[in-house]
Amino acid sequence: MSTTSTTGATSTTGTTGAGDSTDGTTGGPAARAGARSAAPATPLTRTVVVFDYGFGNVRSAQRALARAGAEVEITRDFDAALNADGLVVPGVGAFASCMKGLLAARGDWVVERRLAGGRPVLGICVGMQILFGRGIEHGVETAGLEEWPGTVDRLEAPVVPHMGWNTVEPPAGSELFAGLPAGARFYFVHSYAVHSWEFRATDPRMAEPRVTWATHGERFVAAVENGPLWATQFHPEKSGDAGAHILRNWIGTL
Repeated sequence: MSTTSTTGATSTTGTTGAGDSTDGTTGGPAARAGARSAAPATPLTRTVVVFDYGFGNVRSAQRALARAGAEVEITRDFDAALNADGLVVPGVGAFASCMKGLLAARGDWVVERRLAGGRPVLGICVGMQILFGRGIEHGVETAGLEEWPGTVDRLEAPVVPHMGWNTVEPPAGSELFAGLPAGARFYFVHSYAVHSWEFRATDPRMAEPRVTWATHGERFVAAVENGPLWATQFHPEKSGDAGAHILRNWIGTL
Protein backbone atom coordinates (compact mmCIF):
# COMPACT_ATOMS: atom_id res chain seq x y z
CA MET A 1 0.00 0.00 0.00
CA SER A 2 1.56 3.30 -1.05
CA THR A 3 1.76 6.27 1.25
CA THR A 4 3.06 9.80 1.01
CA SER A 5 5.01 11.44 3.80
CA THR A 6 6.06 15.02 4.42
CA THR A 7 8.07 16.49 7.27
CA GLY A 8 7.42 20.00 8.51
CA ALA A 9 11.00 21.11 7.89
CA THR A 10 14.39 19.73 7.03
CA SER A 11 16.21 18.32 10.03
CA THR A 12 19.21 16.18 10.80
CA THR A 13 17.08 13.20 11.79
CA GLY A 14 14.14 13.62 9.43
CA THR A 15 11.73 13.71 12.37
CA THR A 16 12.36 17.10 13.94
CA GLY A 17 10.57 20.27 12.91
CA ALA A 18 11.60 23.82 12.16
CA GLY A 19 14.05 25.21 14.65
CA ASP A 20 14.47 21.88 16.47
CA SER A 21 17.92 20.80 17.56
CA THR A 22 19.41 17.34 17.92
CA ASP A 23 19.46 15.74 21.35
CA GLY A 24 23.16 16.41 21.93
CA THR A 25 24.08 12.78 22.60
CA THR A 26 26.27 12.61 19.51
CA GLY A 27 27.35 16.26 19.44
CA GLY A 28 30.91 17.03 20.61
CA PRO A 29 33.34 15.58 23.15
CA ALA A 30 31.64 17.39 26.02
CA ALA A 31 28.29 15.85 25.13
CA ARG A 32 29.78 12.38 24.83
CA ALA A 33 31.79 12.71 28.04
CA GLY A 34 28.90 14.22 29.97
CA ALA A 35 28.67 18.00 30.16
CA ARG A 36 28.08 19.68 33.49
CA SER A 37 24.59 20.76 32.44
CA ALA A 38 22.26 18.65 30.34
CA ALA A 39 21.21 19.92 26.94
CA PRO A 40 17.59 21.06 26.75
CA ALA A 41 15.17 18.38 25.65
CA THR A 42 14.38 18.30 21.95
CA PRO A 43 10.76 19.17 21.15
CA LEU A 44 9.07 16.13 19.67
CA THR A 45 7.72 16.36 16.16
CA ARG A 46 4.16 15.07 16.17
CA THR A 47 3.11 12.57 13.54
CA VAL A 48 -0.20 13.14 11.76
CA VAL A 49 -1.98 10.88 9.28
CA VAL A 50 -4.38 12.42 6.77
CA PHE A 51 -6.78 9.56 6.13
CA ASP A 52 -7.00 8.95 2.39
CA TYR A 53 -10.42 7.50 1.62
CA GLY A 54 -10.94 9.28 -1.69
CA PHE A 55 -12.81 12.40 -0.50
CA GLY A 56 -10.89 15.40 0.74
CA ASN A 57 -8.23 17.98 -0.02
CA VAL A 58 -5.53 15.63 1.20
CA ARG A 59 -2.59 17.42 -0.46
CA SER A 60 -3.67 20.84 0.82
CA ALA A 61 -4.12 19.41 4.30
CA GLN A 62 -0.74 17.68 4.13
CA ARG A 63 1.09 20.87 3.15
CA ALA A 64 -0.68 22.99 5.76
CA LEU A 65 -0.03 20.50 8.57
CA ALA A 66 3.63 20.20 7.57
CA ARG A 67 4.01 23.98 7.60
CA ALA A 68 2.44 23.95 11.06
CA GLY A 69 5.22 21.64 12.26
CA ALA A 70 3.89 18.09 11.96
CA GLU A 71 5.35 15.09 10.19
CA VAL A 72 2.52 14.17 7.85
CA GLU A 73 1.58 11.02 5.97
CA ILE A 74 -1.32 10.54 3.55
CA THR A 75 -2.50 6.95 3.83
CA ARG A 76 -5.37 4.60 4.59
CA ASP A 77 -3.05 2.09 6.25
CA PHE A 78 -4.68 0.96 9.50
CA ASP A 79 -1.50 0.70 11.58
CA ALA A 80 -0.28 4.14 10.53
CA ALA A 81 -3.70 5.70 11.12
CA LEU A 82 -4.06 4.09 14.55
CA ASN A 83 -0.55 4.81 15.77
CA ALA A 84 -0.05 8.40 14.61
CA ASP A 85 -0.22 11.13 17.24
CA GLY A 86 -3.11 12.71 15.35
CA LEU A 87 -5.55 11.66 12.63
CA VAL A 88 -7.17 14.12 10.19
CA VAL A 89 -10.37 13.10 8.40
CA PRO A 90 -10.94 15.56 5.55
CA GLY A 91 -14.06 15.61 3.42
CA VAL A 92 -15.48 17.39 0.37
CA GLY A 93 -18.58 16.81 -1.72
CA ALA A 94 -21.77 15.05 -0.70
CA PHE A 95 -22.38 13.62 2.77
CA ALA A 96 -23.57 10.27 1.35
CA SER A 97 -20.55 9.91 -0.95
CA CYS A 98 -18.12 10.69 1.84
CA MET A 99 -19.77 8.16 4.14
CA LYS A 100 -19.70 5.51 1.40
CA GLY A 101 -15.99 6.13 0.81
CA LEU A 102 -15.17 6.17 4.51
CA LEU A 103 -17.01 2.91 5.16
CA ALA A 104 -15.34 1.25 2.17
CA ALA A 105 -11.93 2.19 3.60
CA ARG A 106 -13.06 1.12 7.12
CA GLY A 107 -12.40 4.64 8.29
CA ASP A 108 -15.34 4.36 10.67
CA TRP A 109 -13.48 1.59 12.50
CA VAL A 110 -10.26 3.62 12.58
CA VAL A 111 -12.03 6.66 14.07
CA GLU A 112 -13.87 4.54 16.63
CA ARG A 113 -10.70 2.74 17.71
CA ARG A 114 -8.76 5.97 18.09
CA LEU A 115 -11.47 7.68 20.11
CA ALA A 116 -11.89 4.62 22.34
CA GLY A 117 -8.22 5.00 23.24
CA GLY A 118 -8.41 8.78 23.66
CA ARG A 119 -6.31 9.40 20.52
CA PRO A 120 -6.94 12.77 18.81
CA VAL A 121 -9.01 13.02 15.63
CA LEU A 122 -9.69 16.20 13.61
CA GLY A 123 -12.55 16.30 11.10
CA ILE A 124 -12.56 19.01 8.42
CA CYS A 125 -15.58 20.26 6.42
CA VAL A 126 -17.64 17.20 5.41
CA GLY A 127 -15.19 15.31 7.62
CA MET A 128 -16.88 17.17 10.48
CA GLN A 129 -20.41 16.67 9.17
CA ILE A 130 -20.13 12.88 8.99
CA LEU A 131 -19.34 12.78 12.72
CA PHE A 132 -23.00 13.66 13.37
CA GLY A 133 -25.98 11.32 13.41
CA ARG A 134 -27.29 11.83 9.90
CA GLY A 135 -27.18 13.95 6.79
CA ILE A 136 -30.10 14.90 4.55
CA GLU A 137 -29.30 16.00 0.99
CA HIS A 138 -31.90 16.28 -1.79
CA GLY A 139 -34.38 14.38 0.36
CA VAL A 140 -32.01 11.44 0.89
CA GLU A 141 -31.11 10.59 4.48
CA THR A 142 -27.73 8.98 5.20
CA ALA A 143 -26.48 7.74 8.56
CA GLY A 144 -23.32 9.33 9.88
CA LEU A 145 -20.79 8.08 12.43
CA GLU A 146 -23.06 9.23 15.28
CA GLU A 147 -20.27 10.52 17.48
CA TRP A 148 -22.63 13.42 18.17
CA PRO A 149 -26.40 13.56 17.74
CA GLY A 150 -27.65 15.99 15.16
CA THR A 151 -28.68 16.45 11.55
CA VAL A 152 -26.76 17.99 8.68
CA ASP A 153 -29.12 19.68 6.24
CA ARG A 154 -29.28 22.58 3.82
CA LEU A 155 -28.43 26.09 4.92
CA GLU A 156 -31.29 28.59 4.81
CA ALA A 157 -29.57 31.65 3.38
CA PRO A 158 -30.01 34.14 0.51
CA VAL A 159 -26.90 32.75 -1.17
CA VAL A 160 -25.96 29.07 -1.11
CA PRO A 161 -23.33 27.69 -1.11
CA HIS A 162 -21.68 29.60 1.69
CA MET A 163 -18.37 30.18 -0.05
CA GLY A 164 -15.78 32.61 1.23
CA TRP A 165 -14.45 34.17 4.41
CA ASN A 166 -16.44 34.48 7.61
CA THR A 167 -15.94 35.17 11.29
CA VAL A 168 -16.80 32.72 14.05
CA GLU A 169 -17.96 32.84 17.66
CA PRO A 170 -15.72 30.58 19.77
CA PRO A 171 -16.71 29.80 23.35
CA ALA A 172 -14.79 30.86 26.43
CA GLY A 173 -11.88 28.56 27.13
CA SER A 174 -11.49 27.32 23.55
CA GLU A 175 -8.13 25.67 22.96
CA LEU A 176 -8.63 25.50 19.21
CA PHE A 177 -8.99 29.29 18.86
CA ALA A 178 -6.61 30.25 21.69
CA GLY A 179 -4.36 33.16 20.79
CA LEU A 180 -6.43 34.35 17.83
CA PRO A 181 -7.89 37.87 17.82
CA ALA A 182 -11.61 38.48 17.84
CA GLY A 183 -12.81 38.82 14.27
CA ALA A 184 -10.37 36.31 12.79
CA ARG A 185 -11.77 35.03 9.50
CA PHE A 186 -11.85 31.51 8.10
CA TYR A 187 -12.61 30.03 4.69
CA PHE A 188 -15.88 28.14 4.24
CA VAL A 189 -17.23 26.18 1.26
CA HIS A 190 -20.47 24.35 2.04
CA SER A 191 -24.20 24.22 1.39
CA TYR A 192 -25.14 22.04 4.37
CA ALA A 193 -24.54 22.44 8.08
CA VAL A 194 -25.60 21.47 11.59
CA HIS A 195 -28.05 24.06 12.91
CA SER A 196 -28.38 23.03 16.56
CA TRP A 197 -26.24 21.37 19.20
CA GLU A 198 -28.04 18.42 20.77
CA PHE A 199 -25.33 16.56 22.70
CA ARG A 200 -25.35 16.83 26.48
CA ALA A 201 -22.82 15.20 28.79
CA THR A 202 -24.64 12.77 31.07
CA ASP A 203 -21.64 12.06 33.29
CA PRO A 204 -20.97 14.99 35.68
CA ARG A 205 -17.26 14.22 35.42
CA MET A 206 -17.36 14.81 31.65
CA ALA A 207 -16.71 18.32 30.41
CA GLU A 208 -19.30 19.77 28.06
CA PRO A 209 -17.99 20.08 24.50
CA ARG A 210 -16.94 23.54 23.37
CA VAL A 211 -19.00 24.55 20.35
CA THR A 212 -18.09 27.41 18.00
CA TRP A 213 -20.77 29.06 15.88
CA ALA A 214 -20.87 31.05 12.65
CA THR A 215 -23.68 32.77 10.77
CA HIS A 216 -24.62 32.66 7.10
CA GLY A 217 -28.31 33.36 6.82
CA GLU A 218 -28.67 31.40 10.07
CA ARG A 219 -26.39 30.19 12.85
CA PHE A 220 -24.63 26.90 12.36
CA VAL A 221 -21.95 24.85 14.08
CA ALA A 222 -18.53 25.99 12.85
CA ALA A 223 -16.29 23.90 15.12
CA VAL A 224 -16.42 21.46 18.03
CA GLU A 225 -13.88 20.54 20.72
CA ASN A 226 -14.93 17.38 22.53
CA GLY A 227 -12.14 15.54 24.34
CA PRO A 228 -9.96 13.87 21.69
CA LEU A 229 -12.46 14.66 18.93
CA TRP A 230 -12.21 18.10 17.32
CA ALA A 231 -13.72 19.29 14.05
CA THR A 232 -14.15 22.36 11.88
CA GLN A 233 -16.75 23.19 9.22
CA PHE A 234 -14.32 25.66 7.67
CA HIS A 235 -11.07 24.70 5.94
CA PRO A 236 -8.11 25.59 8.17
CA GLU A 237 -5.73 24.53 5.39
CA LYS A 238 -7.23 27.29 3.17
CA SER A 239 -7.63 29.93 5.89
CA GLY A 240 -4.24 31.64 5.72
CA ASP A 241 -2.50 32.66 8.94
CA ALA A 242 -5.60 32.11 11.07
CA GLY A 243 -5.97 28.57 9.74
CA ALA A 244 -2.29 27.85 10.33
CA HIS A 245 -2.73 29.03 13.91
CA ILE A 246 -5.68 26.64 14.32
CA LEU A 247 -3.58 23.72 13.08
CA ARG A 248 -0.66 24.63 15.36
CA ASN A 249 -3.06 24.74 18.31
CA TRP A 250 -4.36 21.27 17.46
CA ILE A 251 -0.88 19.83 16.89
CA GLY A 252 0.18 21.34 20.21
CA THR A 253 -2.36 19.14 22.01
CA LEU A 254 -1.10 15.88 20.51
